[in-house]
Amino acid sequence: MRQSLIKGIPWQSQGTSKCVILLIGLVLSLTNISVASAHNVKTAADVGGTLHIQPNDNPRAGEPSQVWIALTRKGGKVIPLKECNCQLAVYAEPHSAKEPALLEPPLQAISAERYKGIPGSEITFPKPGAYLLQLSGKPASGESFRPFKLNFEVTVAAGSASATETQKVQNVNDAVEDRKSGFIPIAIALSALAAGGIVFVVQQRRRNGE
Repeated sequence: MRQSLIKGIPWQSQGTSKCVILLIGLVLSLTNISVASAHNVKTAADVGGTLHIQPNDNPRAGEPSQVWIALTRKGGKVIPLKECNCQLAVYAEPHSAKEPALLEPPLQAISAERYKGIPGSEITFPKPGAYLLQLSGKPASGESFRPFKLNFEVTVAAGSASATETQKVQNVNDAVEDRKSGFIPIAIALSALAAGGIVFVVQQRRRNGE
């Protein structure tokens, strides 16, 4: 049976190679999607922001988390903190429009991944649950971008603080049990002493009666 050749490769091998290439392309596309979706991306006006929380975008209550937001203008140019009058506010969800922020952590310029001088802060979420991180800003000078407000939804998991409280309660209970354990031998000794005194008194009376 005659086999047609393309660049010296039999047609059966070419079909197999095409399948392999398609599978590799599918895997790479899925990998890119998972990497892109790992961060929380929001846009407002002509500004975009990518939120990242360390460690692993999985904040835990009672534990400090490093938060940074990569700000970019339309077109992809990075907006460093020195070029933006930015404020970060943290709200516990749900919250009303007039409700004050739960936290207003100060921002500082940090370098993360390929970004330099972007807004960052350290946040300790008080308890597990849903939170809203709101970053608002305007140009520090000039009109390089329009004022913006970016809202990021964050879910905080239970942290080690609850475990610490549980350990404290356990320690208190252990101390109570230790006090009880120490009291039992004393009570037994006192009871034995009292019983010995009673026996002694009874024997003395019998002797006196004789």
